[in-house]
Amino acid sequence: VQLQASGGGSVRPGGSLRLSCTAGFNVVDYAAIGWFRQAPGKEREAVSCISSSAGTIYYADSVKGRFTISSDLAKNTVSLQMNSLKLEDTAVYYCAASPSVISSNLASQTAYKTWGQGTLVTVSS
Repeated sequence: VQLQASGGGSVRPGGSLRLSCTAGFNVVDYAAIGWFRQAPGKEREAVSCISSSAGTIYYADSVKGRFTISSDLAKNTVSLQMNSLKLEDTAVYYCAASPSVISSNLASQTAYKTWGQGTLVTVSS
C-alpha cells in the first residue's frame, strides 16, 4: 500500500481526532501530500494540503482555525489534527500524494495521483 490513512473514528461535536497518513515512499520525492474528504452525497473536496517542504499549506475555509496539518519527513507521515469537530465534518477522509502540484494550487485534486484507502470520521451527538 502506497498510502495508509488511519485515525478515523466516531466523536461528538466539539471533539478531536488525529488522522495520520503514512507513505510507503519518501514524501520529499513528491510535491505535496493532501487530505481530502467525501461526505455522503457530496463531491470530494480538499481539506488541507502541505507541500513536501512544508513551506506552503492549504486549508479549506470550513476547517481553518480547527484543523492543523503537519508532516514528519523522517517518518514519511503527514498528520491532520482535527479539533472542534462539527457534524458537517463527517466524511471519509483520504490522503493523497501529488508528484507535481504547484504550490499556488495545492488543492487541485487532479494533480494528486496516489491515493490512500480512506478513513471514516463520524461526528454525531
